[in-house]
Amino acid sequence: MENFISGYPGCEFQIRTALAEVVGSIKSEFFFDKFLEYFFQEADAKFFKSLGLNCIRLPFNYRHFEDDLNPRVLKEEGFKHLDRVIDLCAQQGIYTILDLHAAAGGQNTAWHCDAGTHIANFWLHKDFQDRTIWLWKELAKHYANNKWIAGYNPLNEPTDPTHTAVIKFYDQVHDAVRSVDTEHIIFFDGNTFASDFSHFGDMHKKWQNTAYSIHDYSGYGFPASPEDYVSSDEQRQRMKKTYERKREWMDQHGLCVWNGEWGPVYARRQYDGPATDAINERRYKVLKDQLAIYNQDRLSWSIWLYKDIGFQGMVYVSQETSYMVLLKDFLAKKHRLAVDAWGADTAQVQHIYQPLINHITEEIPQENQNLYPFPVWKLSDRVGRLSRSILVTEYLVKEWAEHFRGKSEAELDEIAKSFKFENCLRRDGLNKILMDNAQSRSSS
Repeated sequence: MENFISGYPGCEFQIRTALAEVVGSIKSEFFFDKFLEYFFQEADAKFFKSLGLNCIRLPFNYRHFEDDLNPRVLKEEGFKHLDRVIDLCAQQGIYTILDLHAAAGGQNTAWHCDAGTHIANFWLHKDFQDRTIWLWKELAKHYANNKWIAGYNPLNEPTDPTHTAVIKFYDQVHDAVRSVDTEHIIFFDGNTFASDFSHFGDMHKKWQNTAYSIHDYSGYGFPASPEDYVSSDEQRQRMKKTYERKREWMDQHGLCVWNGEWGPVYARRQYDGPATDAINERRYKVLKDQLAIYNQDRLSWSIWLYKDIGFQGMVYVSQETSYMVLLKDFLAKKHRLAVDAWGADTAQVQHIYQPLINHITEEIPQENQNLYPFPVWKLSDRVGRLSRSILVTEYLVKEWAEHFRGKSEAELDEIAKSFKFENCLRRDGLNKILMDNAQSRSSS
């Protein structure tokens, strides 16, 4: 439930705690269970299949299966929605790839591993790694004979500053999974947000039935793009070089590459006004040009993402739904404050943070400014993540939860229903490009 996807501030564990404090634990659990139920149903699977797409990546949080205060005790109820979505997809002939998006301790420096910090403690404490290996063995036991699962993606976007701990962990999780399941593919993300395989060496020789995952986002597809994208030869070449650099190690060794995440974000009329259509046409050019690059290599991919509240999804929640009406002003405030790290438009707040950036660059020697995960995080990104996306969001969590105060279960159910397929709109420009591409791939 990444924050830009469903509208909350900060991290998932924070808003779950806050909502329980406002409406009580029973109602809070009821709301989130209904949210997950409505988020992906039979109508979603049918629509996805109608576009000619045949595989979807399912991100999940370790907290569904294990409590931090009760580690290594499997919560069987964690399989409830994962099993349901896998079955719905299977009925439509859609394969699934299971993605551990949030691991105990936080495997990366970003908000989406649900750790509430910019320190990836997963790499600092062996027990977090051991718990994740334990969990994947339990998951592999549960899904070993499910033919509609294409494979396992054990760790989303790791950021291991040593570049060696991640390889050791992959070796261990590979052996744990293979001890109970030899059939499903294991998809290993590169280090530093699935971009860097430079330290993997010859480890691929030890691993059976494995593929390697890059995440190929283009800066041209985001508000902070260095220039408007016009699909010039120079821009396309720059995009292709970035992509080829990410997959260089796999190409050198003749290994299978999968693009586990990619895709632009899109302008929204309530925030971007009359510029919305022109911005989105440029983003569609980025999308088409990336697909052209991938098609040359017959690269398999999973676009990010299927559904959200209107920023990136193929399907997005209507502004007329009870959820969007309830949170309309709050979501506008979140946008104005640029507290979501993903695709942040900092235009309205840059004057506040720029003095801090200037202060650091003036006082800290140049050689000490590029802290890992540089270059993916530049100095300005780090300031933004810590100040806006961690500090400011902490003060917004309670405000988000207060919108639900006094709601009955029936009202909470109605709010959660906002995420049902029939209450969503389709991003037709995006979906047509994906459908046309699927048809051309299948006919070639």
